[in-house]
Amino acid sequence: MALDPISAAARLEMIFDAGTMREMNAGLVAGDPIAFPGYAEKIAAQREKTGMSEALLSAEGCIEGMKAVVCVLDSGFFMGSMGTAVGEKVTLAVEYAQEKRLPLIIFSASGGARMQEGILSLMQMAKTSAAVERFQQAGGLFISVLTHPTTGGVAASFAALGDIMLAEPDALIGFAGPRVIEQTIGQKLPDGFQRSEFQMAHGFVDQIVAREDMKRVLAQLLRLHGYHQNGGLCG
Repeated sequence: MALDPISAAARLEMIFDAGTMREMNAGLVAGDPIAFPGYAEKIAAQREKTGMSEALLSAEGCIEGMKAVVCVLDSGFFMGSMGTAVGEKVTLAVEYAQEKRLPLIIFSASGGARMQEGILSLMQMAKTSAAVERFQQAGGLFISVLTHPTTGGVAASFAALGDIMLAEPDALIGFAGPRVIEQTIGQKLPDGFQRSEFQMAHGFVDQIVAREDMKRVLAQLLRLHGYHQNGGLCG
């Protein structure tokens, strides 16, 4: 069974060493670029409900004493959908990690691109993917962590581009959901199709990590890639 969702703030608290988190680009918020009916009111309601300004938190902090840039999509805010503000926050976080030579970790949980922003939301797929490509070409380490669910335009862009792909147990990972696929092809899908365990068995996911083990595993990966040395240490 998939793990219950947790807020982006709670996720960062679990990952970062106490007192080391610094939020990035907190002022970036969604506009209403195509004047979609009712969108402004829905955004306001989401902010009231979650206490967040957008569906993604990005921050710099320390993981067992090693500096890192971490982005977290929150499924409680518009199902973690990616619009222009989310795409810009991801891109700025990637560029900052590249400039400072820090590892990049992104926790994805999303229903996909935000339809209320039309083609501008779909453009964020190319924008974020290009930023990740530049980061990786410059030698940066990108760890992508897939949580439940990671679907749509997020799954088809930056979430799939990690140098290392981790996932939480039983997370749904894919572009379209199983119901849509079954209706399209007229066939019953295998049990567990698109879940983390299925994706790992087919080579898309490198390791499934329990939530309580995530910080330890991330720290181990950072050490293996040399971030425990002086240039990557906190304090």
